[in-house]
Amino acid sequence: MAIAAPAIWPTLIESPVFIASIILMGALFLACFVIPWERLPANAYLVIPILDLVVIGLARNGAVPAVPGLGVLAIFPVIWLSASGSYARTSIFLSFFGTLLITAPSVLQKFPNISPSDVATAILLPLMMLAVSLAIRFASASVRIQRRRLEIKDAELRELLIQSRSREKLLKTILDTIDVGIVAVDAEGRKVLVNDQQKVFQQAASPAGSVTENQESLQLMFGQDKVTPLPEDKRPINRAIAGETFADYLVWLGEGSSRRAVSTAARIIQNDDGGFSGAVIVYTDVTGLVEALSGKEELISNVSHEFRSPLMSILGNVDLVLDEADALSAAAAQRLEVVQRNAERLLELVSDLLVSASTVLAVHPRRTDLAGLVQTTIGSAQAQADASHVSLHTDVPAPLWANADPLRISQALDNLVSNAIKYSPDGGEVTVSARTGEDWVQLEVQDTGMGISEEEASRIFTRFFRTQAARQAAIPGVGLGLSITKTIVERHGGNITCQSKPGAGTTFTMTLPAEDAPLS
Repeated sequence: MAIAAPAIWPTLIESPVFIASIILMGALFLACFVIPWERLPANAYLVIPILDLVVIGLARNGAVPAVPGLGVLAIFPVIWLSASGSYARTSIFLSFFGTLLITAPSVLQKFPNISPSDVATAILLPLMMLAVSLAIRFASASVRIQRRRLEIKDAELRELLIQSRSREKLLKTILDTIDVGIVAVDAEGRKVLVNDQQKVFQQAASPAGSVTENQESLQLMFGQDKVTPLPEDKRPINRAIAGETFADYLVWLGEGSSRRAVSTAARIIQNDDGGFSGAVIVYTDVTGLVEALSGKEELISNVSHEFRSPLMSILGNVDLVLDEADALSAAAAQRLEVVQRNAERLLELVSDLLVSASTVLAVHPRRTDLAGLVQTTIGSAQAQADASHVSLHTDVPAPLWANADPLRISQALDNLVSNAIKYSPDGGEVTVSARTGEDWVQLEVQDTGMGISEEEASRIFTRFFRTQAARQAAIPGVGLGLSITKTIVERHGGNITCQSKPGAGTTFTMTLPAEDAPLS
């Protein structure tokens, strides 16, 4: 306006009111830069828009009638005051009455010839400024409310982030403290978590002079014999990625003096739809336990061998003496028979210990008629059954062909039938039955004896385990027969189960590969 006035509105230069407004506006403009507002109270700057209203009032009334529309410039200080968020009532008051003071002088100059249109014109602009102020106030209030909500949300998120980081540090500390290796993989098989102990295992499995911690296929990993390298699909992480769940899967890592025996387990992580989204694999160092068990097996084997030789000598000499029983008194012959019977029992026990201690129980499967083996077992056990008042029955189709080692399966059948008779001290029945499937054959040995509890049935195949009832009834045995039987069946690629209830008898079920079925 100051620049354009001389050329466009020369009369404005002659208006002292207009000149005063231009000078005051310049002074306010300079004040914005010169005054150190940061040192003044927080809302001190609001004096600028208030004085702007005065400047605009002077400019409008000084420019009338040449430029009557200058009053519209009041929208700028009105917006400034309303958007500041301070002094809400004062800013609304000034939005209306401050603007009214701008428009009123031109109307009052016409007094007493003021028309309704003059009044309407004077009031219209203040009403518009009031509406603008209220709209800005409401909008600013809404924005402030939204801002407060966002600040609250932001504070909550920051708190959750702090808690999350704290828990992450705690979890990492726990995972790195335990002596169990842990690996977590995602659905694509990528490792997302590896704790410190697992890094130690990976380093131990790396070939000497190389770094292959993250290359599963290059790590030295062997089966239970410590010699055979594990195929790719049999390695714990690859099995878990394939969706398998397993436990107590023993592997050997590394070679030489740093070789470690590791028991592995895996659990699948499922997404909300039940699909595969990853897995967690746990590695536990059991080298000490495996070596202790190996030492125990070696001790049992050595002691058993040492017992076997003198027992064979005792039996041999007793047999020689009994061959000349006619030269002995009846009492002496009876005592020698007791010696012979107990020596044979000790020899049988030593044989069981040797078989139990053997890390490799060899089987040689071939086409075998199980019906013939059952009949042989029944014939051998008949005397024991008669002495215990137990009747023996069979329900086995003949021939019954299977892919089995006749010597080992006969040993397993002998153990099962002998146990069935021993655990029927009050007499009863023992039945051997069979049924076949497409690629399997099942043999069942069922008795009507004392039976065992469910908890004892779950431990019945553990070496040296004997039930409480057997110990109370003084039934002879050391708890090796069923363990050996289980080993024999599993070496054939089959399995054996036990079902029993106290007082209701026991049923053992052996499942073996059929004639043409391959060993698993």
